[in-house]
Amino acid sequence: MGGQNSKETITKSTMGATASALALSTSMLRREHMAENYVVIWMDEHIDTTNKDYKHTLAEFRDVVNQVNIRTTRKQCIQWLNENNTETSFVISSGALGQQLIPDIYGISQVDSIYIFCGSKRCHEAWIKDWTKSKGVHTSIKLICDVSKMAVK
Repeated sequence: MGGQNSKETITKSTMGATASALALSTSMLRREHMAENYVVIWMDEHIDTTNKDYKHTLAEFRDVVNQVNIRTTRKQCIQWLNENNTETSFVISSGALGQQLIPDIYGISQVDSIYIFCGSKRCHEAWIKDWTKSKGVHTSIKLICDVSKMAVK
């Protein structure tokens, strides 16, 4: 009887380990799927890629999406979005650039959300309301990252 109980314990233990491994594998696949299907396009003419805060922010976004593309001109941004046929895109732009960029990219189906990153919310809150893909004017890039995390879940 001791042997039977031992086999049953081993079987339950093996099943538990298998279930845990499967759950971990499924979780990893979900993360891979999420990362492969979402991309952040950060449009900023004056971005300082050597800045420590910038590098930290990129690392945070890479926890949400696999790819972060920096574009410094409207033309580059529009071209990339038009050539992208597979990933869902989150676009981050400054207020002044966003006001010019949004009409050009709004109809692109891969553009899911547009975030305006600006120090002056008041200047941009009125015009941004006309665009439903816009997710608001934000003064904190951390907040945009947090909102993006919720969007990919």
